[in-house]
Amino acid sequence: MKFGISYSTPYHGIDPDTLVASAVTAEEFGFESFYVPEHIVLYPGAALGRFVIPPSLPYLDPLDCLAFVAASTRRILLGTGVLLLPHHHPVVLAKRLATVDVLAKGRMRLLTVGLGGLPGEAAAVGVDFRTRGRRADEAIDVLRLLWGGGEDGVAFAGEFFAFDGLVQFPKPHGGSLPIHVGGSSRAAARRAGLRGDGWFPGGALDAAERAAQFRLAQDTAAEAGRGPLDYTQSGSIDMTAEQVAEWAAQGVTRIVVGVPSADPAEQRDELAAFAQRLMGS
Repeated sequence: MKFGISYSTPYHGIDPDTLVASAVTAEEFGFESFYVPEHIVLYPGAALGRFVIPPSLPYLDPLDCLAFVAASTRRILLGTGVLLLPHHHPVVLAKRLATVDVLAKGRMRLLTVGLGGLPGEAAAVGVDFRTRGRRADEAIDVLRLLWGGGEDGVAFAGEFFAFDGLVQFPKPHGGSLPIHVGGSSRAAARRAGLRGDGWFPGGALDAAERAAQFRLAQDTAAEAGRGPLDYTQSGSIDMTAEQVAEWAAQGVTRIVVGVPSADPAEQRDELAAFAQRLMGS
């Protein structure tokens, strides 16, 4: 089992020293990965389900955060949890992601994308909320096309994006980046199977629905002639070895835990205790 941590700037703060300290500490204790979430804008009344999001929560840009963290770490993999893919133009995003990966020496390996659940946020960036699924599908195709293209250029003609003869360098390490799909719907699970390298279900799902969606993602991938999927789950800092074993038996390959404290010293203690209890560190 691989373990990552999630650093949420609304709850852990936007102090750059604390951000770096969290990543450095996670790397020191053997955690595989460091995840940052995204919201571009909020507004009064914005809600995900029954949870109303306070509009003053400070979300830093995830890719800028990860580039900043990369400069102070050597090994830990970088992830988004999740990047709101329909809110980005994929041509610009392809360049930004390749840049982070090059500067991080190939550690931008856990790009996880989702659709976003706030209609006002989509509207603010000129995206029709109802089309965000189709837009995300095209964006994934554009990212991979640009990363895989050569000096002769590549062309794309879709519902939302179109270009001809584009050349984009530098490439990510290995020529491309894995793309994991996050979400809480069966449509997201099918997207993971058709286009993703991994599946990261939303935390609000119950165990039965989560298992059903993972089966759907696996079956969709198999029918499309694609390989097995990574399966990432959100966990808690106080989870037990029995819970980890149970998830491993269900096919989970990575657990990403939130760190409750915003204090660097307390974070260190929490991560040290988790690593000693479950990671043999």
